[in-house]
Amino acid sequence: MIIGVPKEIKTHEYRTGLTPYGAMTLTEAGHQVIVQSNAGSAIGFSDQDYQIAGASIVDSAETVFNQADMIVKVKEPQYNECRMLRKGQIIFTYLHLAADLKQAQLLIESGAICIAYETVTDDKGRLPLLKPMSEIAGRMSIQSGAHHLEKTQGGSGVLLSGATGVDPAQVLVLGGGVVGMNAAKVAVGMGADVTILNRSILERLVKFQKKYSSQLSIDLSTQANIEQHLSSADLVIGAVLVAGASAPKLITRDMLKLMKKGSVLVDVSIDQGGCFETSIVTTHDKPTYVVDGIIHYCVGNMPGAVAQTATLALTNATLPYVIELANRGAQQAIFDNSNLLNGLNIFQGKVTHQAVAESLDYQYNPVSF
Repeated sequence: MIIGVPKEIKTHEYRTGLTPYGAMTLTEAGHQVIVQSNAGSAIGFSDQDYQIAGASIVDSAETVFNQADMIVKVKEPQYNECRMLRKGQIIFTYLHLAADLKQAQLLIESGAICIAYETVTDDKGRLPLLKPMSEIAGRMSIQSGAHHLEKTQGGSGVLLSGATGVDPAQVLVLGGGVVGMNAAKVAVGMGADVTILNRSILERLVKFQKKYSSQLSIDLSTQANIEQHLSSADLVIGAVLVAGASAPKLITRDMLKLMKKGSVLVDVSIDQGGCFETSIVTTHDKPTYVVDGIIHYCVGNMPGAVAQTATLALTNATLPYVIELANRGAQQAIFDNSNLLNGLNIFQGKVTHQAVAESLDYQYNPVSF
């Protein structure tokens, strides 16, 4: 199989879909890898590194898309990239279709086989290709939130750790999954008082709370509890996920009135449409905006800011699946592996993931071979 790696073109996106080590692994297995020039140069992977690994370097994305049987990316294909896909071609990347109807329409029209990192499962129903970026985004959400709490950034001027004789900041984390747990760990490590609200009090959350009992509390995520904690929160992290579906809106615009001016909302769920009613996707160029005195940080590719770490973490997770798809071909790999089947969002013009179909108001077409 010919595997193609185009250079990412989303604003300030420096990650790449395949490391030189990944390219070497695929070429040693008998596959051909083509990489767009400078696809990894921003994070220390030169064209020469890929060539030493056995890959071929090409000048343009058009060449990559024209020649490759499978496109391996990081972020969702931008609209002009969607138009370069062809029938039967595989694209393996984050898609986040529930928040992007136009992208979904273009992918349907392309006839491509579209497999989304974020809905691939493991044998326990977890999301192994979403996990590494969720870990990073959760950790980054606190350092980004802390930065924008600074008065020079327009925030309230609160330090997460507080100071001698001054109480620490109050951090509210909505969701106790991978993002939420990692956000809470960093916030506790920085000295903040943290509350996690989750739909249920899971055993792992109880163990986590016991470990950090002096700084951490856990409660059920109900509207009443959210409203109660918003009034004292300096920083709120939106960390909710329904795999493949649009994120539920947990904070309405009217609820912003409960918050202190200069407080910060960080919406890590923004790739799935955001969990705050007032969330609008932003970029690293202009990461924040203000609504009713509350700072919103809604960057759609947060881990792109730490692109070297993120690329290594991501490809550690994705490479076995890339190899499986390359070795067996998409249809056989999906037929043999139900976890890859769960990652299939669109198959040759039809939406094949139920949550995606429901979010987009499309007909759900379970795939059959």
